[in-house]
Amino acid sequence: MDINMTNKIYDLSNSIYLIDVFDLGLPNRTGTYVIIDDDITLVETGSSMSLPHILNGLKELEIDPQNVKNIIVTHIHLDHSGGVGLLLQDCPNAAVYVHSKGARHLIDPSRLKLGAKAVYGDDFDRLFEPILPVPEEKITIKKDGDILQIGKNRTLTFFDTPGHSDHHFCILDSVSNGIFTGDTLGMNCEEVLADLEIKLYLPLSSPNQFKPDATLDSLERIKKLNVDRIYFGHFGAASDVEEVYKQINSWLPLYVEIGEKAVHLNEDQTWIADQIFDLIKGELTILGVPDSHQIYDYLQIELPISAMGIADYFSKKNR
Repeated sequence: MDINMTNKIYDLSNSIYLIDVFDLGLPNRTGTYVIIDDDITLVETGSSMSLPHILNGLKELEIDPQNVKNIIVTHIHLDHSGGVGLLLQDCPNAAVYVHSKGARHLIDPSRLKLGAKAVYGDDFDRLFEPILPVPEEKITIKKDGDILQIGKNRTLTFFDTPGHSDHHFCILDSVSNGIFTGDTLGMNCEEVLADLEIKLYLPLSSPNQFKPDATLDSLERIKKLNVDRIYFGHFGAASDVEEVYKQINSWLPLYVEIGEKAVHLNEDQTWIADQIFDLIKGELTILGVPDSHQIYDYLQIELPISAMGIADYFSKKNR
């Protein structure tokens, strides 16, 4: 797959912009949201490898990094928060907002790094280092229902949304009536499939705290907020929110069913990933997606990680 690593910035309206940070070297996989108001606010940082894209994006938006007031991470998985410590060197006046269960891992990322090494193996250093600790005085914990005022007429409200991880919150923006969902509502493949105008939303079940029932409970909580847009960690915004809810509610039980079959057949996470891939590929083939389409490159990267989380969930459940 040919990759164009030039800056990509999306104007999502309501003074919200999305900078593509080329996580794992891929476009349209992970981004940093920029909310321009009285207090300039970033949502997600990606890994340290993403920082050049963030800084170039801020430059294009004519934002001095020293004027960034808030940096929010939806959860502490490294593709969302790994670069925050390094980014603070360029954004020295920013406070970092994180879930109460994630704060200590930003202050001391040693356990976080060990967990990620178990997932990414020999590729870890290339993809994520350096991971710098965040000074404790820079961290502000946000709990369920907490509000952050970032403009005269703009607030961000935090909602505890476990399922993908225990240290996950989502953030509702009062101006756009949109919610930043990190990985709670999975991944948005619209941009990757834009040439075919296909909407595809898939669960993200990465280890090691994935819980399917809690994920669906969090989805229902978000649904009751009656939001107009969903801002995904992976990747971009979706306005057809009912379709998002429908697809995640459909796909997630199928992931779990495959995990249950793996337990009964004594199969491993590779088998789970292959089964999920074949299931999705079957659906996409019906929709006319050719075998050569780039979506399959993304699935080959993402599904082994999700399969690992499914296998981990059943391993803990069956102990």
